Amino acid sequence: MESPAVHLLARGSPFISCFFPLACWVILLSPVGDCRRGNMGIRRIIMWSALVLVGAVCVGISLARLSAANRSFAAESAAARAETLRIQQQVILFRDSVVPSRTPFTAFLESLGIAGSTAAQLASSAQPVFDFRHLRAGNHLAIGRSVLGDFRAVRYEIDAEHNLLITPDRGGFHSEIQTIPSQTESAGVAGEIHGSLFESLEDAGEKPELALRLAEIFGYDLDFYTDPRPGDTFRLVVEKKVLGNGTLVSYGKILAAEYVNGRHSYSAVLFHDTSGNAAYYTRDGKAMKREFLHSPLKYAAPITSHFSLSRYHPILKEYRPHLGIDYGAPTGTPVQTIGDGRVIYAGRKGGAGNLIEIQHANGYTTYYMHLSRILVRNGERVEQGQRIGLVGMTGLATGPHLDFRIEHRGQFLNFERLPLPPSDPIARRNLAAFSVARDHAYALMPPLPSASSNALAANLPAAAPAADAGR
Repeated sequence: MESPAVHLLARGSPFISCFFPLACWVILLSPVGDCRRGNMGIRRIIMWSALVLVGAVCVGISLARLSAANRSFAAESAAARAETLRIQQQVILFRDSVVPSRTPFTAFLESLGIAGSTAAQLASSAQPVFDFRHLRAGNHLAIGRSVLGDFRAVRYEIDAEHNLLITPDRGGFHSEIQTIPSQTESAGVAGEIHGSLFESLEDAGEKPELALRLAEIFGYDLDFYTDPRPGDTFRLVVEKKVLGNGTLVSYGKILAAEYVNGRHSYSAVLFHDTSGNAAYYTRDGKAMKREFLHSPLKYAAPITSHFSLSRYHPILKEYRPHLGIDYGAPTGTPVQTIGDGRVIYAGRKGGAGNLIEIQHANGYTTYYMHLSRILVRNGERVEQGQRIGLVGMTGLATGPHLDFRIEHRGQFLNFERLPLPPSDPIARRNLAAFSVARDHAYALMPPLPSASSNALAANLPAAAPAADAGR
């Protein structure tokens, strides 16, 4: 085992380097036993030899440490130069701007400091992969430059999932559409109604689209424009497509949903049968779908005039039957067919104004009157929920509204009291698979918010409609 002194010497300790020769000198000059004066010359020779050897060792160690330090410094300097070069060549600093309306792509680039000739080259490079007629005002465009200010890239946000990227390439430019990575996850949403379903979901941090999707599921049992009341609760499990930063891109399938309207609870579970057909069923396997939807309108509209065999007509000034239901709604509100069928009339007809008649199975016919626009043609097949026209006030009408009527084998019926027969329930052979799908979806269902929860919707009451809106 080496001694501590030798170990310190080997490490090149400044203390040893300075004081080791002095220690040797003291040792050699100190009296040792009965040393004779004649031995002093030999001792001096040995001492000087030792001192020279020690000095050489110290100098060698110092030079070695200095050489190592120089090599380390050189390596660090080379790494720093390489990192500086990498930053200059690869690091791009983007400056984001919002695309203004009615501004050509090249003109907008020039306003951001890009030379006119370069802007024209950039547009020409991108034209094969992106049509600039689809450039949208309000979207984001960013110019990328190096840390030294050299131009490096143009990045345009096409939509939430795609970017147009233009970069220099061999004296020209290269353009490509990049897909932004995203993932699909199942999320729970819950809330309480204090106004409308739309407002409640928005207050819970969701988009209005989700309210439409939920209304479509329960549209056979509920009219979300007249049935919801303060205190109603809802919860659902929905697939969400999100970016890496958590930004919502779009909604996927609603796996399960529940809505409590007063004392009545409605539930829905999505199930794919063995043939791949998807439909919503109640928790006990009954079909949600009915032969007809609950409302001919997709958006909020109060009933301003009910079915009646004797109603005072506001224009003709006489009592006469009103064999339909008036929904007061702004001009342009979408109108949907309540069931599958075939258009047997689409055009102008007297006091009904612009009229659509649709023939359904089992002897039913529906009428959609006073439309501002007709979006279907005679003989066309239509599907339940399809948009067929827009609310208006053509014909005998004092305000924009939809006069909706339903007839069965020549007799007009009160649609508000018409029972809507369901489709077939879950087939017996699919019950086990349905139970698994239902239990999985409900395991993801969130609890209802408490009264103190911030997720609780706190909406103002909906504004009352104008008195003559549905006349």
